[in-house]
Parts: sequence; structure tokens; C-alpha cells
Amino acid sequence: MGPDFLPMIKIVADNKIPFLAGVLESVVKVVYLPGSKISREHLLDADALIVRTRTLCDARLLEGTSVKLIASATIGHDHIDQDYCRNRGIAWTNAPGCNAGSVVQYVSSALAHIFLQKNLPFGEITLGVIGAGNVGSRLVKVAQTLGLKTLVNDPPRERIEGSEGFCSLEELIEKADIISMHVPLNLSGPDKTFHIADAGFFRKMKPEAWFINTSRGEVAEPGALIEATLSGKLAGTVLDVWENEPNIDRELLSLVNIATPHIAGYSADGKANGTSMSVQAMSRFFGLGLDHWKPKTIPLPSKPLLNLSAKAKTKREIFCELSLQAYDIFADDRALRQAPESFEKLRGDYPIRREPHALIVAGNNIRKELQDFIRALGYNL
Repeated sequence: MGPDFLPMIKIVADNKIPFLAGVLESVVKVVYLPGSKISREHLLDADALIVRTRTLCDARLLEGTSVKLIASATIGHDHIDQDYCRNRGIAWTNAPGCNAGSVVQYVSSALAHIFLQKNLPFGEITLGVIGAGNVGSRLVKVAQTLGLKTLVNDPPRERIEGSEGFCSLEELIEKADIISMHVPLNLSGPDKTFHIADAGFFRKMKPEAWFINTSRGEVAEPGALIEATLSGKLAGTVLDVWENEPNIDRELLSLVNIATPHIAGYSADGKANGTSMSVQAMSRFFGLGLDHWKPKTIPLPSKPLLNLSAKAKTKREIFCELSLQAYDIFADDRALRQAPESFEKLRGDYPIRREPHALIVAGNNIRKELQDFIRALGYNL
């Protein structure tokens, strides 16, 4: 396709996708709309879509349109009707791993809070990771850096790679002190994850265990989670994802220890990665000459410098201090509790958060062993 024809291409894009405005306009026509408001009428003459999870790409949206490609700037793809797209010859892409570092940062901040509640040596804490894709596998590495015991359940990987390094779901549930969910939403089939965390799941958990879900809200059955919390079975719960978002269960919100509006993956770095992957997918498909595009600059947070006095501090204390400084999970918790009806606005107007690789730890009296530990966690010194 020659450059003379490129302006004929029309792309409809979610107006909340960061770093995207102005990138494609020199070679194609771009129409920006709120993701939840994109309709079939907008797509009748559109060649492509760039979306997030809030745009359901199914027959109702796509039938009779000229859409040839859907790029989702997210790791999730359950909002895309893959069977329909395959039958209609519509290509689609997502952004696997784009926000893995962001989600691990979120879970690290949650773990820091939990460690401050559970006054146990790292070697006596078992972290269970359900789903070891881009996010889960990175979380396991952090846990190993800390010296936690880890249990990993991932049936699709186990079928391909063999059983070494993996355990059954039942063993993980029964032995883990903290369970963190990192699975895709599968509504059916051998790897069904819809309501995988049900009443039986919570009954089998160790007394005083913690439950963290940053994957999909539908992975945990709300009624079962409420009952497990009210009965005292769980020591605590951290939820970033909710069934029926943005209309979340207010009773569940009142019961969980940490509640956030589906922003675990919302670091500026993760967003930049997702947008880059979507732009590059559009470029490759339509020949736009932007196959390697990335944002030139990512804004720094208000406090890119983390202060640490490491004298006489343990690795546990350093991890907790840096994790909570780097990302204040409780700021997002407070914002959601104060205005749960603003769930979507809190996501759309999310402040700048940077991952450890963009942050600098400043301190004195940090011995070599602890410097290596801090760098292993991804920070700069």
C-alpha cells in the first residue's frame, strides 16, 4: 500500500489510551471516543480499532462494519469475541506482558502491607501464585529474591513443560499463606477460571491466609469471598478487580482490606508499553512506517527519589519501606472508598506512577549485600 493511500485509512481509538494522540494522525485519520461509548455507527467506515477492555468487540459492535484489525492496548483479551473475528476475517492483537512490571509493583506494595501484619521470617511464608504467565512468573522471581517459599499452579504451562516447578491447585490452596491470582478469564473448557475461587476454594485455604486478585473480577465468586471474610476464614483480602465493573459490590468493598479500581497495571510504563504495541501492530498491518514507535518521554512521578537509611535494617524492612514508598497502594484504596461511583473516572484520570527501574534509591550506610538486593528488586541506586 503506497503512502498516497494511507490517509484513506480510518482508525477509531479509545480516548483514554495514553501517549496515542498525535502519533498516527500524519498517516491516517483517527477518531477518538470514550471506550464504553464506541458504537457500530462509529465503525461503519472504520478500518481499525484501538481499544481497552471497556470496549466489547463482538457481533453487536462489528457486524456490517469495515473493521479489519482490532488492537487492544491491554494484556486481557476476553473483551474480544475471537470466534466472531476469526469467522469474519478480522485480525486482532493484544499487548501481552505490557504491564507485568506494574502489576508486580502493585502486588509488592500489597505484600509489604501483609508482611507488616504477618510478623514471620520470609523463609516461613509461602506465596501461592495461580497463573505463571508474564505477571505471575515475574512475581515468583521477586518472591525468590525475598527468600519466600513459592508454589506455582499453571496447568497450560505444566502440560507443555512438564510437572517440575508446578503443583496442583489443591496443594497450593492448602499450603499457601498468601494466594495471588494471575490467570486469564476463561469461561469454559479444561482451563476454566470463571469463579475458580469459589466457596470450596476458600474453605480449603489455610486459616489466616491472605487472598490477592489482580487478574479478572469474575475469577472470584463475590458471595463466597464475602462469606469467607465474614466468617473470619481469611486474614485479609486485596482486590483490584471486581465482578460487574464498574458497578462493584459495595458490601464486598466494605469488607476487603485493600480495594482499588482495576489499576494494578496502570503504571505509566505499562501504559506506554501497551500503546507502543498497539501502534506497532497497526503499522505492520497497514504499512504505516511506525513499526518501532515508542513514546519519546514518559513523565516522572512527583517523587522519583526514594530515601532509605539502611543502617541496621533487614531485607524485610528494606523491601517493605521501598515498596510502599515507590507505590502508595493506600492512596488508591482511599480514592475508591470515598467515591466508588467514580470507578471509571479514577481509572481514566489515574496519576503518574513509575515502576522501580525509573526510581532512584538514595541512602547512606548501605552495605554491598543490601545494594545488590535493592538492585535485584529493580531499583536504581
